Amino acid sequence: MINTKISKIDEANIDKEEIKKHASFLSEGKTVIFPTETVYGLGANALDEDAVKKIYEAKGRPSDNPLIVHICEKDEVNTLATDINEKAKKLMDEFWPGPLTMIFKKKEIVPQRTSGGLDTVAIRMPSNPVAREIIRQSGVPIAAPSANISGRPSPTKGEHVCDEMSGRVYGIIVGGDCNFGLESTVIDMTSEKPMILRPGSVTKEQMEEIIGEILIDPSIEGKADAKKAKAPGMKYTHYSPNGDVYIVRGEDYKVIEKINSLIEENEEKGLKCGVICLNKNKGNYKGEVIGLGNNLDEVGSNLFNSLIEMDKKEIDVIYSEAFSNQGVGRAIMNRLMKSAGYKTIDL
Repeated sequence: MINTKISKIDEANIDKEEIKKHASFLSEGKTVIFPTETVYGLGANALDEDAVKKIYEAKGRPSDNPLIVHICEKDEVNTLATDINEKAKKLMDEFWPGPLTMIFKKKEIVPQRTSGGLDTVAIRMPSNPVAREIIRQSGVPIAAPSANISGRPSPTKGEHVCDEMSGRVYGIIVGGDCNFGLESTVIDMTSEKPMILRPGSVTKEQMEEIIGEILIDPSIEGKADAKKAKAPGMKYTHYSPNGDVYIVRGEDYKVIEKINSLIEENEEKGLKCGVICLNKNKGNYKGEVIGLGNNLDEVGSNLFNSLIEMDKKEIDVIYSEAFSNQGVGRAIMNRLMKSAGYKTIDL
């Protein structure tokens, strides 16, 4: 068990001396959890194979899953990657710093353990000021997947990180709640037509306005795993709470009726049931109900937190409404489908 140093940092008034203590952990090859605008990240020196190994150990993560490398200045991408084309530069100008990860051919400086054994590297420049400051002070690019046990929902609140990861890492920086609540969009820039490998809050539609046609990896739309994951989150089971998750699709009134009848059946068997839904439907459901918000942006921000809260309530079965598959809805449904193991009820 590691003696974890926990520090609370105000994003509006960053204590740089406190950040320095955690940055020194990173420069010494140790692990530190820090907030980003998407989810909390579990970081280590991306250029140090032994440090990266500690990430996998802390998460219980398979080592064939590539990690995203976080930088604090745009030009640092040139140290890590080659073949940075004009389309990539346009996306950087528009969306960096922010929740967009781009995949390039990697330079030798990036270890195989960081890239999951691939000849590519995934790079992101976060907009969260605490994340940028700790990268800057550590003096190295930081490999950082989401700060959770592998396969579990990604944490968007500091309290959830502390609950799950204390004793597994050397430092935890607790900032505010994450703005977006879904991990970054991942786009592969290594082929002629860029391809989205993981949808996020930077949408296909937004990027196509800047660079033209973008493809979507077929594994996003279907049940099959990517054979060799080129990006985090491409494996079949992911983001899963302890309870069984089912997605119910259909007209609102049919979905409400179906979920309520299923809850009655399950409660007779002694099972605790929960529902996650739009706020407008909250009052219509039985069981433990968590409203995700009034629009897709709010749903995305609250999704992982709601799954973690269902675990705290020891819910056995969780029913979720389905959401639009357009814009940020594509990312929401991608995470929901994986958390449910693709279990759907179509009405």
